[in-house]
Amino acid sequence: MAYKIAILGPIPRDHITTSKGQVIEKLGCVTHPTIGLAKLLEGKGEVIPITHTTEQDAPGIRALLGTYPNIRLDGIYTHHNQGDVVRLRFVDQNNRLEKQTGFMPPITPEDVQPFLDCDAFVCIPISDYEVPLETLQYLKTHARPDAVIIFDAHGPTTTVTTTGDRLRRFWVERDRWLPYMDVLKMNIEEAGCSWFKKEYQLDELREEYLELSETEMAAFAEHVLQHGIKAVYITLDARGCMLYMLAEGRLQAEFIPSVKVEEVIDTTGCGDSFAGGLAFGLLGDGTAYQRAAWYANALGARRTQGTTFEVFWPLDKTRELIRRNYPTADSAL
Repeated sequence: MAYKIAILGPIPRDHITTSKGQVIEKLGCVTHPTIGLAKLLEGKGEVIPITHTTEQDAPGIRALLGTYPNIRLDGIYTHHNQGDVVRLRFVDQNNRLEKQTGFMPPITPEDVQPFLDCDAFVCIPISDYEVPLETLQYLKTHARPDAVIIFDAHGPTTTVTTTGDRLRRFWVERDRWLPYMDVLKMNIEEAGCSWFKKEYQLDELREEYLELSETEMAAFAEHVLQHGIKAVYITLDARGCMLYMLAEGRLQAEFIPSVKVEEVIDTTGCGDSFAGGLAFGLLGDGTAYQRAAWYANALGARRTQGTTFEVFWPLDKTRELIRRNYPTADSAL
């Protein structure tokens, strides 16, 4: 069986200054899971990036992705001649300041209509308008019944001001979105933007981010799962991730430690790669949530190991990496 995975989101022209002062210019976001999955699916399936970009950037995107024979390019649209342009400056390994000066149009139902036969749809918006609710609703009602819809909360918890600043926002409309996705993925900061009080005192609203406690994360996850989500993943920076599910109506929580690396070179695209790994781990079994976390952690860890896309490994080497880090994984891979 040949699998198909669609990746929805931007391919921004990224200008990155790492926490060590290194300057990197490359194509980002969707490129990371697309190439990582192309390596894993070699001889087994294809990856379909669905995005909008400019006529200027399209040749470079097609040249980069076209070197992989199982990446389809017919979901790369240029008819609006708009795409994302982002500048990132890391203040440390995990935190960065962001400016956005170019903006892709939203991905619409018409954009995804040719690809409704996919096994999985990985939605990785970086801003709140890029994969709108109407597109998720369309996928839920028109894609194959067994297709898995994975959604990254980075988009709806991030907004862009008129000065180009990319800032956190509360995902106030969260509950309207939840019935139209199967797997929700986010980091610890985005979880805090998705679980909030109905009303705050002024002195409670602070510029610095306050992490959710373990109890608060569990309460948030239970709320989300009761609204139709089947699994929630909250990444905890270098520590690993929490996986939440319901079993017979009761919350199950599992901490899955990260795949260890000796040195972190570039963390740009780690969350996007993690989301792609979830999709691969769920192929053939849409409830293999622990296995999905192993592949997600593996792709996220490999993303940190360099500034090019050569960091991603084929399936056999990726499985070896997973076995080294998760001794019980062998029979489940």
